[in-house]
Amino acid sequence: MRVTTANQFNLTVASLQKRQQELQSTQIQLTTGKKVARASDDPAGAARIERALAAIGKVEANERALAASRNSMNLAESAIGDASEILQQVRETLVAAGNASYTDAERRGLADKISGLRAQLLSIANRPDGSGGYVFSGQGSSQPPFLDEASGVRFNGVPGSQFTGTLEDFALTVDGRLTWEQARSGNGFFVTGALDNSITGLPNTKNWIDSGRVTDPALLTGHQYQIEVVGTAGIAEAVVTDLDTGIVQNIPFEAGRTIVFDGLAVNINGPLTEGERFSIQPASNDLNVFKVLEDAAANLRAPNRTGAQVQQANVEALRDLDASFGNLQNVRSLVGERLNQLDGSETRLAGLKLYNQTERSAAEDLDMTEAISRSEIQQTSYEAALRSYAAVQRLNLFEYMNF
Repeated sequence: MRVTTANQFNLTVASLQKRQQELQSTQIQLTTGKKVARASDDPAGAARIERALAAIGKVEANERALAASRNSMNLAESAIGDASEILQQVRETLVAAGNASYTDAERRGLADKISGLRAQLLSIANRPDGSGGYVFSGQGSSQPPFLDEASGVRFNGVPGSQFTGTLEDFALTVDGRLTWEQARSGNGFFVTGALDNSITGLPNTKNWIDSGRVTDPALLTGHQYQIEVVGTAGIAEAVVTDLDTGIVQNIPFEAGRTIVFDGLAVNINGPLTEGERFSIQPASNDLNVFKVLEDAAANLRAPNRTGAQVQQANVEALRDLDASFGNLQNVRSLVGERLNQLDGSETRLAGLKLYNQTERSAAEDLDMTEAISRSEIQQTSYEAALRSYAAVQRLNLFEYMNF
């Protein structure tokens, strides 16, 4: 096989160009610190980088959503803490109002205090979240979620919670109705109250009924009852009527003694007075904390009440206040659980982001030590090829004859 001078020349030039391109590519990599500057450098590596970048973008979007949710939940937790302190002040005021030596004027002063605390509580319920919304707006609203109307405070939002809609779906708001308007009434199982005296037709004035308690949950019926005191001292009875079935139970009664029936127990206190009646209703999830405070203030403003009427109003107010306080603590626990979940999600997102950053680095970042060594080898090889090319150029017949 014969190799011509032209062929040798072309082969040498092609080799030089190839070495020059390799050296230039290595120098670009050293300058940028990346081994994949264009997709054509390494199509498989470029695809791997794009996948990692897309995953990192999703993680960062979730991190921003998590930060927004954490801010809202911290605001909600702080607001519920402030509300709890206000309810504690209301409770102290109601306990003081039960003092039999207080005059009507003094009780009106306590009612004014409760009204002021109610206004503070409403402000907390309408607390903004700093981004144009409200912490307790439910599924979102640009207007304050609670309206103070003539008939009382009304929730004007949409029940539920607003979520980010991202991969983890973090909560941005708290359900205002659940927080402020859906406490369990009474003692959580039933609600006691006073009715008009069956003989005089006037409100009960000498006896009052406590909040009651459950003695056997298996025997509870969930029915409505009426209790009426019949008879005089020594032969009195508490006539208990199941208003749902019509069944009547006659239970021996002494003032201050416990009445037990159908898995529940109540105490009727005060001097035995015939004809005084009381009701027992099933509990429901509709206790509005603002109405509790409004009713408590209204009762304190009522003049000329007997000691029994004051005591009955205070028993009911404290009972409902404690139920509202318990509901607030349940919501606070829910918010705390969400914050715990955010902590766990933050850890998972950080791990996922680090993994994808590592994947991107493995596909994109240059091993500087290896690249410098390769550059030096390519430089030496290129210089050797140049010398070889120069030597080949001189090997023609005319130059050979001059030697």
